[in-house]
Amino acid sequence: MCKCLYNHISYRIIIKYYGVVMHKKIDLTLFVVSICLIIIGLLMVYSASNIVALYKYNDSLYFIKRQGLFAVIGFIIMYIVIRLDNKLFYKYVTLVFFVSLLLLILVIIPGVGMVRGGARSWLGIGSFSIQPAEFMKLAIIMFLAKYLSNNEKDLNKFWYFIFMLFIVGLIFGIIMLQPDFGTGIVLVISCCLLLFCCGAPIKYFVLLLSLGVGGIIVLIASAPYRMERILAYLDPWSDPLGSGFQTIQSLYAISPSGLFGLGYNNSMQKHFFLPEPQNDFIFAIICEELGLIGAVIVIGLFALLIYRIIYIATKLENKYHKYLCLGIGLIYFTQVFINIGVVIGLLPVTGITLPIISYGGSSLVLSMIMIAIVLNLSKGVE
Repeated sequence: MCKCLYNHISYRIIIKYYGVVMHKKIDLTLFVVSICLIIIGLLMVYSASNIVALYKYNDSLYFIKRQGLFAVIGFIIMYIVIRLDNKLFYKYVTLVFFVSLLLLILVIIPGVGMVRGGARSWLGIGSFSIQPAEFMKLAIIMFLAKYLSNNEKDLNKFWYFIFMLFIVGLIFGIIMLQPDFGTGIVLVISCCLLLFCCGAPIKYFVLLLSLGVGGIIVLIASAPYRMERILAYLDPWSDPLGSGFQTIQSLYAISPSGLFGLGYNNSMQKHFFLPEPQNDFIFAIICEELGLIGAVIVIGLFALLIYRIIYIATKLENKYHKYLCLGIGLIYFTQVFINIGVVIGLLPVTGITLPIISYGGSSLVLSMIMIAIVLNLSKGVE
C-alpha cells in the first residue's frame, strides 16, 4: 500500500509541476535527457570548483550555490515557457530581438558593462549579473526563423541572403567589441548552418567562406593573442607555460583517466593546474573523474538531446516553428562540438562553454529556455 501511495504522489507531483510531460504530450525523451544533463552539470560544477572556491572565497560551495540558484530560476522559466501559447514565440520575435540588441549595446558602454577576465560582457549589480551575448544567440535564431518563414521563396535571391548575413555580421561585430569571440563564433556558425539547412544556394556559402577566411585573418591581426592560440593549437608544447598551458593541462587530465576515471571529486587537475576547471574545460574534469565511460555517457546524452530537437523540427508543420526548433538544435550542436573539440585538442582554444554542464548562470538559463521552447513545440509530435 505504501508503494502504491508513493507512486500516486510521485505521479501527481509530475502532473502538477511538469504535467505537460503526460497530458499535453511534450517529448518525454527530450525532457528526461535534459534533466539528466542538468543534474550531471550541477554535480560536476561542484566537483570541479570546490577547491578553487575554497581558496578564493573560503567557501567550497560558492560556485554550486550560484549555479543551483540559476537552475531553480531556469526550472521556473521552463515551466512557464512550456505552458505558453506557442503563437507568442512568433508574435514577440521583434521585441525579443531588439531588447537583446539593446542589452548587447549597453554592455559595451564603459561604466555600465562589467569587466571580467578582460572582457566587458556582463550587466548586473554586485555578484548578480547576466551575459546578454548568451541570450542574443536565441534572439538571432528567432529573428532569422521568422524572416525565413516569411520569405522562404526569396532565399535563392542574393540580396536576401546578404541581408541576413548583414544582420548576423552586425551582431557578431557588437559582440566582438566586448570582446567575446567564443559566443560570436557560435552565433555565426549556427546561423550559417540554419541558412544552409533551409536551402540557401551553396555558391553563396563559397563566397561566405572566402569572406570568413579574410575576416579571421583580420581578427588575428587585430589581437596577437589569437595567433598565439593558433600556434598553441598546432604545438601546445612550444609554449607550455603560456598559450599552450590550458591545452596541455586538459590533456593531462584526460590521458590517465582510463575506463572508469579517478572517481567523483578526485580530480588532480582541479588543484590549480587547469585554470577555471568549472568553465570551458569542465569536460576534461568529467573525463578525469568519470573516465571513458562517463565521457561517452555525457556525449551520448548530448547526441540524443540534439537528435530529438532536430527530429521534432522535422515533424513540425509550421515553418517558423520548424526553423526555430532547427536553429536551437544547431546552437547546441555547434557549442558542444567546439567545446569538446577544444578540450581534447582537436580545435584551438576559443572560450566556449559546454552548454548545461559548465558553470555560468546566463548560459544555464538560456539552455533551459531553449529546451523549454522545443518541449512546447513538441506537443502533439509523435
